[in-house]
Amino acid sequence: MEIDNIYSETYKLSNLILAWRNARKHKTRKDYVIEFEGNLIKNLLKLQEELRTQNYKPLPLKTFILRDPKTRKISKSAFRDRIVHHALVRVIELIFDKMFIYESCANRIGKGNLFAIKRFELFKRKVTNNLKTEAFCLKADIKHYFDEVKHEVLIKIIRRKISDEKVIWLIKQILSNSTSVIGGGGEERKGMPLGNLTSQFFANVYLHELDYFVKHKLKAKYYIRYVDDFVILHSSKEQLEEWKQEINNFLKKELKLELHPEKSRILSLSRGIDFVGFRNFYYYKLLRKRNIKKMMFRIKQYKNGEVKFEKLLESFQGWNAYAKWANSLKLRRAIVKRISIL
Repeated sequence: MEIDNIYSETYKLSNLILAWRNARKHKTRKDYVIEFEGNLIKNLLKLQEELRTQNYKPLPLKTFILRDPKTRKISKSAFRDRIVHHALVRVIELIFDKMFIYESCANRIGKGNLFAIKRFELFKRKVTNNLKTEAFCLKADIKHYFDEVKHEVLIKIIRRKISDEKVIWLIKQILSNSTSVIGGGGEERKGMPLGNLTSQFFANVYLHELDYFVKHKLKAKYYIRYVDDFVILHSSKEQLEEWKQEINNFLKKELKLELHPEKSRILSLSRGIDFVGFRNFYYYKLLRKRNIKKMMFRIKQYKNGEVKFEKLLESFQGWNAYAKWANSLKLRRAIVKRISIL
């Protein structure tokens, strides 16, 4: 069903206040938050008027390199623009979320990486007849996903559900803030910045097309996707080889994307499958080395005086809650001991 006339819901003051509260979570001590809240009502009303009259234009993104320890390029929107992102997603998420498949796990209420790993455990037992037979996994990754999302394709997908042209205008304003252009004449725009709430949400909207293809066209029963990282479990390696080719053809034709050639492979489940931060074997799980390095990197930052102890403790608590899902008791004790010494 198409939804129209929803733009006014986006800039309602009540929605902007809720969006502001969401945008400031865990950031209340940041200078830019304190500055915006120094004249909160005036700033929210100004934002409301810009949206109402369609004079809103996002401020330039601030881009920086994050090493945690993997190096990533993050583009951060101004705080006022993040409020707009939350306001928009609060309204249109209600429309799109109910069409997403159950195993679309990232950036959704009640889902997440632990939900994804539980589904993986369930599917692993089903496909192996409760761990009694051999099975295989197509472990796949989409090549340069956030850099390659085509705006024209995304807008076309969104229009199937939203006919309100003012909402489409706002989405285009957000997308056009820091993008790359294909071809010298500016024929086609692509890319979404890592770090924006809207980028995370649009990632699910874009790849719902893939989800539908895999679940309803290929009829793959044991499929799970977390952003651009997905797995399909099956007892037949040959079937997975066939599906891999069909998926790559679909991505190229319909979404102008392709599977990452080095990161998309078919493996026996007995070898251990890297998925959402764990190395998943038949009878146990290990943390990926990258996750361990991330915690060690944070400890090193504290040791060098780059972060405060409160930040280290916050990182450890989150990491520890996550690490408990793996067979990691000795490792967690060793990390606690190292922090205690510091």
